[in-house]
Amino acid sequence: MQSHGIYASAAAGVALNGTAGAQCANGFNSAPAFGAADNCPPYHPHESVERRTDFRGSGIGLDTAVFNNGTPSTLNGQSDGLNAVSPPTDGDTDMPLLSAVTSNSSGSPTTTRKTKQRRNKPTLSCLECVERKTKCDRSRPCLACVKRQSNCDYTAVANIIAIAGKNSDGSSRARYVTKPPAKIRKMSTASSLTSAGTTDNGWASIDSRAHTTPKGQMSSAASPYLLSNVPYSSATPSNVFGMGTQHPFSNYWTCQGGLPEVISVMPSKEQADILIAKYFEAVDPVYPFIHRRSFYADYERFWASPTEEKHKTDAAMMALHYAIFALGTQFLQYPGYEERSQTAEFYCSAANQALRLYSYLNRTSMRAIQAMLLMAYFLMNDNHASDAYAWAGIHLRQSYAMRLHRDPDIVVPEASVIEKQQRRKLWQAVFFHDTFLTVLLKLPPTATHSDVPVESLADDNELSNDGIDFDSGAHSRVENLMSISVIAPPEDYIPLPPPMSHHMVDLATAKSDCAYIRSMWHLGNLVQENLSSPCSVSLPLTHSVRHKESLIAAFKRLYKSFPSHLTNLDHLWLQQQANNNPRAARQNLFLTSNYHHCLMLLQASENASAGVVANIRAALEAAHEAIWAFFKLWALFETEAAVWWVFQHRAFEESLLIAHLLSKEVGSSEGEGVNGKALEGICEKAKEDVGRMLGIMERYGGDLEMHRTRKEVLREAFEGILG
Repeated sequence: MQSHGIYASAAAGVALNGTAGAQCANGFNSAPAFGAADNCPPYHPHESVERRTDFRGSGIGLDTAVFNNGTPSTLNGQSDGLNAVSPPTDGDTDMPLLSAVTSNSSGSPTTTRKTKQRRNKPTLSCLECVERKTKCDRSRPCLACVKRQSNCDYTAVANIIAIAGKNSDGSSRARYVTKPPAKIRKMSTASSLTSAGTTDNGWASIDSRAHTTPKGQMSSAASPYLLSNVPYSSATPSNVFGMGTQHPFSNYWTCQGGLPEVISVMPSKEQADILIAKYFEAVDPVYPFIHRRSFYADYERFWASPTEEKHKTDAAMMALHYAIFALGTQFLQYPGYEERSQTAEFYCSAANQALRLYSYLNRTSMRAIQAMLLMAYFLMNDNHASDAYAWAGIHLRQSYAMRLHRDPDIVVPEASVIEKQQRRKLWQAVFFHDTFLTVLLKLPPTATHSDVPVESLADDNELSNDGIDFDSGAHSRVENLMSISVIAPPEDYIPLPPPMSHHMVDLATAKSDCAYIRSMWHLGNLVQENLSSPCSVSLPLTHSVRHKESLIAAFKRLYKSFPSHLTNLDHLWLQQQANNNPRAARQNLFLTSNYHHCLMLLQASENASAGVVANIRAALEAAHEAIWAFFKLWALFETEAAVWWVFQHRAFEESLLIAHLLSKEVGSSEGEGVNGKALEGICEKAKEDVGRMLGIMERYGGDLEMHRTRKEVLREAFEGILG
């Protein structure tokens, strides 16, 4: 039936253009691809349209075949891409019919004229998307309403059609596919349409002093708040993101050494215990995707094994151990920055070598993806954010190959409850890393396709004992489409030994972690579509005043839905939490920083062609809360604040934005200028924030070129607002 529709559509073009059968005769018709070339009507150049009334030998009039071939085929409830040439349905009769061919009693054809009818096509999109004039995927609920946290209602006719379509094709499922809305793409015009003080992404430009670095001028398409033009656009290696000429993983390894050589450089058991404990203290609270009990079981089993058995250990497990050692080393207090950096880099090099021995490019497992994800965070903290972005592309593709982006209830229904839960948590970690790194780098997000429901990460699943001894090192239950070799089945898994106290996570912590992951997941969905995607192609964040208001309302509505312990901003309460429940305090600060940073960007966005202006006061307030999350982290966990690159980079961007907003022209007493009533009381607080940030920047970062450049640019911008 699909090929018939394609032929009919081609015939429609012939009837309307008067070039009968030219496509088939000249070989441009795609019929052979569908295996129906013999059904293509013959080409007779001198024969009139009226004589060729038969289509595919059926005796049906040409116009009848064209305009009564049924409903166009769909894929997953979406158009199959042929609508541009497919005929309208019975209810869609706006298209004028030039002629209709019929036969009279004598058998000769006659031409009649059809009158244009009014359009009577039912609305299939949800009422909310129709009102907002946004794209609707027509799911129940649709993805747009899920991200807006709004009610998703359909008309009765739309529900009937959807039920009928579901009965005929049960494969229809919603997909998370992020792209800028069509309306925004149409409004993206040449730079001449924007004001001289506005960049393509809708943010106002900072004074030229903030754009200039000792190395030269920045790209005009870059975010003016980052000191971060895309490093790949520079003719010479750029260190703005930490990208230099040196490979991030130093090579200490021989060709014949193999896995025994990697294992031989393991730290002692006592040192390894300290590094593992530091990882679960500082990193695991904010990125809780490793199942602690099964990890410790593998860890203790490895140390209890004889040397010969250690040499047969899964290489992906060794990579995970070394990645944790590297991150644990970064968060330890060392006498000097260089000593800590060199030790951590050595462990990360060992993790990379273990992955090479594992053949991580043509096989994968949850352990391998966990190791690569942790190595990406290590590279960011080690001043190699550009390398981390490129490295993340590998583990993201492998996550797709392992089907982590798919609902485990569909792709691995036979898996245990805990294994399904771990798949969801690992996909969320990959998605979160991709989304919020691309927000900072202003590069396109990649983790855009998923049907894993956020709410499927339920507390009950986390507390289940079904599959407590699952092997996270086992290869994917789903065939790895990127693999070019046959992967041997894993060996029989040994049951877990009795756990020790520090191997377990109490029920309250498990529930709190799930709430934190779900909150960050919801935030990531909203940020990816509305910030990451448009920023990556220099589009305005909003295309109308109403659109900006609705986006801000969606962010605030989502924030109100988060658990109270994640949104409490009181400093004294956080101090108590840091002493009694430091894990919850860290989660609160990370969520606060990410949310208010994104809200700041949205409030500061502009689109002169659409009449959208920056809300200066709201942007300064959001920037204040975001940068104070970093100040609180510094006060409560100073060693960690000096390591987290993402926190430092966000705080730098926030302080630079504050300086830019305060440097705007002084407005009238009734306006929003620095002396205006609308900004009364916020300006001095904002200046203090920038000054405090400069003071903290003197205490971390060492003598790195990137850090020196940041300080110079921020200090110059700060002096501009003081004058």
